[in-house]
Amino acid sequence: MIKKRALISVSDKTGVADFVKGLAKQGIEIISTGGTKAMLEQAGIQTISIEEVTDFPEMMDGRVKTLHPKIHGGLLGRRDLSEHMEAMERHNIQPIDFVCVNLYPFKKTILKEHVTREEAIENIDIGGPSMLRSAAKNYQSVTVVVDPNDYDEVLSELASAGETTLLTRQRLAAKVFRHTAAYDALIAEYLTEAVGEKEPETLTLTYDLKQSLRYGENSHQKAAFYQNALPLSFSIASAKQLHGKELSYNNIKDADAAIRISREFDQPAVVAVKHMNPCGVGIGETLDKAYQYAYQADPLSIFGGIVVLNREVDLKVAEKLHQLFLEIIIAPSFSDEALTILSSKKNLRLLTLDFSKKSQAIEDEKVSVLGGLLIQDQDIMKEDVEKWQVVTKRNPTSAERTALEFAWKTVKHVKSNAIVVANSQQTLGIGAGQMNRVGSVQIAIKQAGEKVEEAVLASDAFFPMSDSIEYAGKQGIKAIIQPGGSIKDQESIDMADKYGIAMVFTDNRHFRH
Repeated sequence: MIKKRALISVSDKTGVADFVKGLAKQGIEIISTGGTKAMLEQAGIQTISIEEVTDFPEMMDGRVKTLHPKIHGGLLGRRDLSEHMEAMERHNIQPIDFVCVNLYPFKKTILKEHVTREEAIENIDIGGPSMLRSAAKNYQSVTVVVDPNDYDEVLSELASAGETTLLTRQRLAAKVFRHTAAYDALIAEYLTEAVGEKEPETLTLTYDLKQSLRYGENSHQKAAFYQNALPLSFSIASAKQLHGKELSYNNIKDADAAIRISREFDQPAVVAVKHMNPCGVGIGETLDKAYQYAYQADPLSIFGGIVVLNREVDLKVAEKLHQLFLEIIIAPSFSDEALTILSSKKNLRLLTLDFSKKSQAIEDEKVSVLGGLLIQDQDIMKEDVEKWQVVTKRNPTSAERTALEFAWKTVKHVKSNAIVVANSQQTLGIGAGQMNRVGSVQIAIKQAGEKVEEAVLASDAFFPMSDSIEYAGKQGIKAIIQPGGSIKDQESIDMADKYGIAMVFTDNRHFRH
């Protein structure tokens, strides 16, 4: 009777020696290559070299060693077809029943700083994926393992039944094809970016499971959280959770929205978000001052919200945060005293994020639609304020211009139709997601209340009619910033002049649907 054989060739050698000892204990012969063979023999495990099987030397710096009919014939030959078995016997090919392979570390290589193109290319594995795919295709007969987490299950089934179950082999084969697909997707992405291709004819994306979620937007919807295979440091996916419950689906979306807004500001800033929209944004000379402005912007809506602060949270700010019911607090760090006081709320989620990497958080935005995927650049254009055009008789004052710039940075993160009423340090009123623009204007101004007299107004898109300008003027708004571009722009300009409003056109729209 021919002994069963296993082919072992791994880059990640975690647990492989114990796994192979378990295989050998079942009387399985071990074939191995290069560094894996040396490591196994050092562990006292007898192995057969690839050259002994193929009767052909390893060549081209290891590029060609397993790409041989005696390897792939042993993997692909169907045991249930007599013509396959006769061909194997005729060509002296022995079946290979187990494959344990993981691949050259391409991902780890391209994540290194200053990696060269040559180094990246040399870490594209060819023989490994070929063996894995051959073995997985023939899962009826071959057990293929690509993940060290599966070693124990395979050994357990061998110990109890002398072989693995068909269901296990199917499951492991599916994992192999996911693994090789993800591996190839990363290579495709790397090389596509290298040649500057912006709209490839096919799009290959790969993500790693970060967290299984209890449910999605609602309790009857299943959900999971996947992270980019090449992680972004400045992202909710890379944030480190220090305390509190697991993040929920809605938490993750809201936190992402808050992080995006916080990226707009270099000075101390605090952003509060509810339901994907900012409810309060404040900036100041200190984080404490910025927090006061953000809280005062809407002390009602911040309840149950997500707060992002772009400086370390100290005890003074923590004591104020502690007075509120919040879902999540995100900051670069927390002082020991701040962490102690905030951790006393067992469900409050506390996360840290590397704000020094915020400028690197640039990737395409991807939105699913039924049957497809929309992809676009992020809305992170650098505004040239020198090109903004004052279109009214009155110019904005210096203070109004500062407030307009602040409002313009914020309005781009509000769901359209978006209106932000603000002064130079805080949002005062926000109108979001209304089906008509004047509705958003009314909501934002009403929320601002008496403070509207000292406020400016920002609109993410042009005013299609002058009714919004008229309403704003009657309520006391003194300056407006908007893209311009409507066929009725002149009517809006005339209305602004009627109420003594200074109006600036930016020529850039910031819809956020």
